[in-house]
This record gives sequence, C-alpha cells and structure tokens, in this order.
Amino acid sequence: MCRAIIFTLLFGVSLVDAQTPAPPAPGAPSATAIPIFRATLPGGVYAAAVRNIVSVSTHEYLVDGVARVTEVNVETTGSLLVRFYHLEPQTPPAPASLGSAAVEKAQQLLVQGAEKAGIDAWKKVTKSYPTTTHSRTVEYRLNTKDDAKRVFDAADESFRLQKSKQITIE
Repeated sequence: MCRAIIFTLLFGVSLVDAQTPAPPAPGAPSATAIPIFRATLPGGVYAAAVRNIVSVSTHEYLVDGVARVTEVNVETTGSLLVRFYHLEPQTPPAPASLGSAAVEKAQQLLVQGAEKAGIDAWKKVTKSYPTTTHSRTVEYRLNTKDDAKRVFDAADESFRLQKSKQITIE
C-alpha cells in the first residue's frame, strides 16, 4: 500500500488506474466479440461461432423417388447439427400419351388443393416421429433452391475466411 502511494506521488498515476484498461471507444467492437455465422430465416434464427465450424457441405438427393432435396449442412464442434434444405416434388417422366405440361399442371393442382385445405407441407419442415426426428438436429426449410445456394455460399465464406457473415432469407 505504501509503494502505491509513493508511486502515485512520484508519477501522478495510481497503480490501480494503470492496471485498469480504458473502456472501448463508442462503436468499437467489444473485447468479447467473436466472429459469428448467422442465418435469419422464416423458420427461425441459426447462429454459430465461426471458430467452431468444422465443415460446410451441400448435396442433392431423391427421397423415395418423389421429392428432390437440396441440403446444406453446417457441422460444428458442438453436439447440435443444423440442416437447411429445399424440397421440391420430383416430376416423373411423362408417359408417351401424356405431355409433361399435363403432369406439371396436375402436380400444381395437387399443391394448390393442399394449400386451400390448410396443408402447406411443401413449405414447412415436416417430421414423422420417430422416423424422421433426429436428436440434436435443427432443420430449416427453404423456399427455393437458390435460397439453399445462398445459405451454403454464406456459411462457406464465413468458414473459409473465419469472419462473421449474416444472411437473411425472407
């Protein structure tokens, strides 16, 4: 205590003041800010520390020959897996006697009928417990294949460059 008083008298600065960091300037990032990948989507918000992302992937596949899925996965060091996907009906090849325009029209009418009945299965994440419910998995349904590409591009850039990236999909 005596040394602190002598130091203050000699140099005009308290040892306590010398050890206390100055507050950050207004608008400056705080010392706790970390790079974050953040996706704001119609189904919710996903955010992950960029330092915890270990892989980003995208792929397409067919489900039972009736739906085409474009999926984006962001794997982190945590135990939660996130999937962003776009689901579209797989148009079957038209029989020789039926043109593809007729098949597309029939498919469009089915979707419209489902929407009028309040069934919007082609727009929401749909799970059938326990078959499609995965523990520790968060899923976001996207409206278009382009939305899936935008999410992948943003996550990939954030991962490769180790910088914050935000994407909003309406």
